[in-house]
Amino acid sequence: MAKLIKEFVWRKSRVDLHKDLSEKRAGITPCDQKKNTKNQEESNLFKFVITIQQTMLKKMKLTEDWASVVVGVTLIIAVVATSFFPELPKFGPKTGWTGWTVLSTEVFTTGNTLRLGMTFLYFLFFALAGTWLMGKRGKELITAFPVVFILSMVAQFIASSGSMKNLGLETVLFSLLIGLFISNVLSTPAWLKAGIQSEFYIKIGLVMLGTTILFSEIMKAGLFGVLQAVIVVVSVWYFAFRIARKLKVDEELGIMLASAVSICGVSAAIATAGAIKGDSKKLSYVISLVLVVAIPMMIFMPLIARLIGLSDEVTGAWLGGSIDTTGAVVAGGTIAGDTALKFSTIIKFSQNVLLGVAAFLISIFWTYRQAEKNGTDEKPTLGVIWERFPKFVLGFIAASLVFSFLIDSETAVNAGKTIKSYQSLWFNLAFVCIGLETRFKDLVTMDRGRPLYAFLLAQGFNIIITLIVAYILFGIFW
Repeated sequence: MAKLIKEFVWRKSRVDLHKDLSEKRAGITPCDQKKNTKNQEESNLFKFVITIQQTMLKKMKLTEDWASVVVGVTLIIAVVATSFFPELPKFGPKTGWTGWTVLSTEVFTTGNTLRLGMTFLYFLFFALAGTWLMGKRGKELITAFPVVFILSMVAQFIASSGSMKNLGLETVLFSLLIGLFISNVLSTPAWLKAGIQSEFYIKIGLVMLGTTILFSEIMKAGLFGVLQAVIVVVSVWYFAFRIARKLKVDEELGIMLASAVSICGVSAAIATAGAIKGDSKKLSYVISLVLVVAIPMMIFMPLIARLIGLSDEVTGAWLGGSIDTTGAVVAGGTIAGDTALKFSTIIKFSQNVLLGVAAFLISIFWTYRQAEKNGTDEKPTLGVIWERFPKFVLGFIAASLVFSFLIDSETAVNAGKTIKSYQSLWFNLAFVCIGLETRFKDLVTMDRGRPLYAFLLAQGFNIIITLIVAYILFGIFW
């Protein structure tokens, strides 16, 4: 036993001696050793705190849908209940700027420059807030957002000219074209692509769009307006989906195309992409198609209506039911006349209100579709359907209900103007982003052009069936 103890002590002593010699060679004193131990403890504590913070952020972070609802609702409350919101910059009179005199007195002024700066900071703050709510870093956004914002202002400046106003061309079109020009001619730099958040901006805009969908406005068209919306949406969606399958367009893209062409264009495409967890590149493709095809429709359809002798009511119902973007509907209705404008707007609102219902039904349809593909007989649960349902649509519906029934009409009208302008700016930012990440040749060459053919055929069917339904309801029975 004594021998074992002696051997153990000798071994330990040799280890300690070796350690002491190593520390002396390294110049480490007992005081330094204590200091190093303390630093190590502090380092471990710091790592522990960082881990806790990361875990908390991971648990607290919201999905893009919920973040867009939070930002959109906060902006609406800021406009309705507070005075904490900036006035947007002006780009000339309603008729548009026509020369340097107007520009120098109404656009290029000190006051307008201040409004521009305040608007930039305000929107950057909410874009960053949404980014942080999603648990993302804001570094890329801070770098990219100023560029996207400036490009959206350039688009608005061009669209506000008198000549563009007369043509009825909307700002989002120029936002898209500017983005496409940079992407296809100059090439979008990687640092700019990293900060693009097109879907997030559109979802914020759609939540705010709900404030314009008022029950009283929809009821002005009565049963006929709602009936036309339902007939057109159901028939066109089914036709578009079937034709996409016939042309062997992949099902995910086909369902986005069908929703866009049948319901309400961009808004429906976004809601559908959320319901089916669709590819963002395919979504950008569909949105680009919707905007490009809407241009000739809004110009030529009012002229065709005049040539074939349609009444203003039928013309308005035809335009509102077949043109896919609200801005293009308003532009086409303006060309056709005041009565046509009124009816086209109301019919478009009737279709927009179906967005929530459509999103819910598509969520159910796609959930069952995926179950069939996976070969499972088990019926999808409500939880699975809820998971697929695009949550930003809830913000859209809530905003519509509140402004329809809980807010007095005067407040709704006054606040609605500011909210509408904010919503338009979010859309402008989104379409700049979409252009920046879209290759124009993809619109023609993607999948050998089959999605393009499917969209055009579906749009042709949409134009014909909507004309027939509009003529029967508003030409014969109205």
